[in-house]
Amino acid sequence: MPVTPHVERHFTAGDTVRDVVIGMSDGLTVPFALAAGLSGALDASAIVVTAGLAEVAAGSIAMGLGGYLAAKSDAEHYASERRREQQEVKEIPAEEVAETTEIFRSYGLTPEESVRVVQALARKPETWVDFMMRFELGLERPDARRAARSALTIAGAYVGGGLIPLLPYLLVASARRALPISIVVTLVALAVFGFVKGRFTGSRPLKSAIQTVLIGALAAGMAFVLARAIS
Repeated sequence: MPVTPHVERHFTAGDTVRDVVIGMSDGLTVPFALAAGLSGALDASAIVVTAGLAEVAAGSIAMGLGGYLAAKSDAEHYASERRREQQEVKEIPAEEVAETTEIFRSYGLTPEESVRVVQALARKPETWVDFMMRFELGLERPDARRAARSALTIAGAYVGGGLIPLLPYLLVASARRALPISIVVTLVALAVFGFVKGRFTGSRPLKSAIQTVLIGALAAGMAFVLARAIS
């Protein structure tokens, strides 16, 4: 009888999804809140679009730069901890052996089994350091291209999300008439985004969609009320 090969399907693009979520969620919410707030104070769509596009440009740059610096910080932290681990393996191997043995014992290996594995690791210092980085410190080696990719992904997602609530203002001259259309379009986009985000992140898609819509609606509602009160 033929045996169907087992294929493991694990989602491995977590960093990219995280960057898209960061950029898209802010991109949909912040310009939406700004446009709604301005619509509560004036009726010229041209002004709303101008302010909205300026915010999208500034926001995408700021968010992209934040993602770049965060990824660079992660890489620098990993490099620093790796140098320290390499030094410890070289200068205090006995303590590292004890720590490694304790790690294996926490996974259920007997002392005798742990000793044999640790001895094998000790013969390959770089592999030993790799093991300690992951299982002692919980650090994964970062991708060297992660910083630039993260910046571009976050900035692009922010721009993509930010243009959605502004589209009705490009088509309708009156900001107050464009506002209801923008609300509907943006809430639908938030719901779709939240649902897809839930599918990728492993949470319940419907719950994620509802939460995303509520957060966006709350931000826009508060901005609209404040603008109306001030004007």
